[in-house]
This record gives sequence, structure tokens and C-alpha cells, in this order.
Amino acid sequence: MAILPHIHHTPAGRVLVFDSATYVGAYVAHAPDTSGGVVVNASYSGVLCARMVMRARPEAAIGLDCAIGKDGAGIAGLWYYEALGVPAAAADVMTAEMGNGADLYDHGIISRVNDAAQALGIEPGMNVRDAARCMLTGERKPATFDPARRLVVHTADSGRSVVCTDSIAYALPEDRERNVLCTAGHTGRSVVGYFRDFRPWAFICSDGGGGKNDSGLSALEAVEPDGIAGASVSALTARMGDGRSTYFDGVISAANRIARGKGVRVGQSAREAALLLLA
Repeated sequence: MAILPHIHHTPAGRVLVFDSATYVGAYVAHAPDTSGGVVVNASYSGVLCARMVMRARPEAAIGLDCAIGKDGAGIAGLWYYEALGVPAAAADVMTAEMGNGADLYDHGIISRVNDAAQALGIEPGMNVRDAARCMLTGERKPATFDPARRLVVHTADSGRSVVCTDSIAYALPEDRERNVLCTAGHTGRSVVGYFRDFRPWAFICSDGGGGKNDSGLSALEAVEPDGIAGASVSALTARMGDGRSTYFDGVISAANRIARGKGVRVGQSAREAALLLLA
């Protein structure tokens, strides 16, 4: 059992590779200078492990996703890191051995990243060794980074597009009366003002799990007098806060009268519904 990390020195900084996040505390207690560098640890990327890793005050961190797990516990630490401004990623547990930091560093493949890591150009599919280096060098950092992660997924001959963005609050003037927005907030009363101000051609949001008195869907009917077609996807099928997941993963759970008139039906994929709304 190797409690001390294997340290890889690079021109841009060091990578500290641990078999377990639980070993970070022991290292910090005995090392004269532990701050900085990337901590790679072969533990799950949960909040508890993130707390342990943060004792070393890393520049970035990489762990395992442990198959995501119940309530996303295997990767919940990614957002703990993000709140502290630390880029972090998790590797697919089927690509590296748990408890074996060297195997994670040499063979692990990134499966999940937080926004701080995305801002450095770190993406799923990268190997851990390259991701750790790029976290230090910033060599993949894009010239600009859009925190709303706006993505145009389809453009029709009419010039209208299907656009993914993480919140209706991130709509742009160019969306007005033109684009179908696939966003990832709920469809409750607080978003009605956004729909009326931005007036997208149509929208697909999350149902937020329905909620008391179907409050997560109330905006659908509220915007019918405004002539705006809208639908919601089940929060059980697409990640809230991730517009791309709304489009690529979502399954329609509700639609207003105008959207139904365009052929949108409960049980459709969001991708199919978006194309119908585009017409």
C-alpha cells in the first residue's frame, strides 16, 4: 500500500498520483509544500473525496466516476470543486482500476468534466495523462468559453434553427421569432416573463419533475395567448441545467395546445419534437 503519491514533474507543474483520496491528508501532514499541481486519485469523485483532495490545495483534480451511482454520488464532487473554482474531471471506472492511481493515470479515459475543466478544453474521451497535462498548461483552452454552452444542432431551409442552451435566460436577440430553444430549466411561472420578452419561435424545457399542482408545467398554458409553442421533457430523462441533454436525451412529457397542433406528442423524443416545432 503506497500512501505517498507518485509525483510526475512537468515544465508546467506537477501531477500527484494517489491510490486513494484518503491518502492526501497524510501527505499534506508530512510534506513541506503541497499546494498546486493536479491531484489524480483512484477514488470516486464524490463530495467526501473532494474535501479530502482539497486539503492539498490543487490547481485541478481527477478521480473516478464509479458508474455515477445513486443520486450522482460518484461525480458529485465535480460541482464541489467548481464552487471553489477548481477544474475537475472523472474517469470512466471501466477504464481504470479503483485504488490504483498509476493505472488511472496511464489508462483512464475521462467521462465527466465540470465547467471549470471545460473552460480549459478538457473533454470526455481524453486520456487522464493528457487531461492532467492540459489542466496545467492550458494548451487546449479555447479563445472564448460560453458558460451557457450554446449549440446550434439543426438549421432549416427557412433559416430557423434548433438551439440548445442551458437556460431560457441565456436566449439572444437573434432567437426572437426565429429559433426553437431547447433549454434545461423548469417550465414554471417564473419563466413566463422570459418567454414573453425573448419570444422564441418555440421552446422545449424540463418539467422539473412536475411539482406540486403541476407547477413545473404551468408556463406551457400561460404562453398560449402569446402564440408561443412549447413543450417539456421529463426530468427523469434529461439532466436539468444541461440544454444539450434536453435535446439529445429528453422525452416529451407535456406540450401546450400550439405545440400539439404542430404534431408534438407525449412520449416523443425531444429531437423529433424540435423538428416539428421548427416548421
